[in-house]
Amino acid sequence: MLEIKNLTKTFGTKIAVDRLSFTVEDGDIMGFIGKNGAGKTTTLKSCLGIIGMDCGEILLDGISITQKPIACKKKMAYVPDNPQLDEYMTGIQYLNFICDIYETPYKERKKSIERLSCEFQMEKHLKALISSYSHGMKQKLALIAAFSHTPKLLILDEPFVGLDPEAFVILKEQMRLLCDGGSSVLFSSHILDIVEKVCNKVTFIKNGRLLYTGLTSDISGRKGLEKMFMEMNRDYENINDPLEK
Repeated sequence: MLEIKNLTKTFGTKIAVDRLSFTVEDGDIMGFIGKNGAGKTTTLKSCLGIIGMDCGEILLDGISITQKPIACKKKMAYVPDNPQLDEYMTGIQYLNFICDIYETPYKERKKSIERLSCEFQMEKHLKALISSYSHGMKQKLALIAAFSHTPKLLILDEPFVGLDPEAFVILKEQMRLLCDGGSSVLFSSHILDIVEKVCNKVTFIKNGRLLYTGLTSDISGRKGLEKMFMEMNRDYENINDPLEK
């Protein structure tokens, strides 16, 4: 379980995230939605301990990311929209390097890497240098690395960017499979129809503030995700209950 409590982060005079609170339960696939500059990436990086926060608290299974960052990071995996990989390594060297960091047992990693590389059609490319990979191949390798150690929480920032349609489908299947095992996924995306189909829950933010968090079905059953997204980003005087608009 991920708990974000009153998270606030500023950059100079700009408030990037403003007293944001929401929870991702075990087994959830949570879609994290907002316009560019809404504070999504700042929130995700705060959850990972990549950047600090001005105030608030972030807990993973009751453990504070600020007080015990290593313990939390051991349970998480992160894939950004443009992964920066060690290009002097081969694909398989990189995957083993990541599994070494997470202390993944040999038999477990071997089984996971073989299965995932086959699913993402990367098994023939793992002996090649990462510097020879296309953007889509690098994205696939980063995803294989993230799934290979079975994280408690998987955080993805625009994960579908650069993926071909087949990899698109495979990623959705792997996310569901991971959550069926009790883990959780939190990902940001601008592809609202995918969020609506894949996520059981969704969180909207605007200008760093929470507009809505809850079941995707509660929105889909009343107006649909795309329509609600457009309405929530208009200048309402009262946004305490956007579903009443």
